[in-house]
Amino acid sequence: MIGVYDFCGHYDWTFEWLRAQGGEALLRRYWDEAIHRDSQRHASRLIAERGFAGMAEYWGHTLAHEGAGYHTTAAEGVFRIDMHQCPSKGFLIRNKLGAYHDYCDHCMGWIGPMLRQAGFAVDHEHNHRGQCWWEIRRSNDAAAPAEPGTLPGEQDVRQRPDWKPPGAGLDVYRHSNHPDDKAPGAT
Repeated sequence: MIGVYDFCGHYDWTFEWLRAQGGEALLRRYWDEAIHRDSQRHASRLIAERGFAGMAEYWGHTLAHEGAGYHTTAAEGVFRIDMHQCPSKGFLIRNKLGAYHDYCDHCMGWIGPMLRQAGFAVDHEHNHRGQCWWEIRRSNDAAAPAEPGTLPGEQDVRQRPDWKPPGAGLDVYRHSNHPDDKAPGAT
């Protein structure tokens, strides 16, 4: 059996291998079928049945178990995750691994379809450095995401001095459920 951190390296390698074998479409199919519809069925069921409370239960347990540096915020009609230190991407960075060009996209690749199926959409940004934020709302709620600085600074990952270092790009998603739905101009 391999440990959770070793798993991240194998995961990254698998993403690139699948892309090389069948392109981005095959990889996206893998994220949806193997992760969303298979290994994370428990998350799909919990969120479909319990909505925001299911999100708090699932991510509260999972992110704590993985040793993530994160903060969650639940408010009327929205669930937010601010990831300050993704253990998975952090492992890849520390170990100079990076077989697949955008490892962070796998989260939207399985979480997006899962949330769409449960009636939710996502506003999300990631900086390719193990930091991201997610705001999840009902699909019929077109509210804009919170502006930077509206959450206390230690909670809002966008308030970090290293959120967007010079020359770094962000992948931006607005009211989305698919890894290819990046906002125009996202880098």
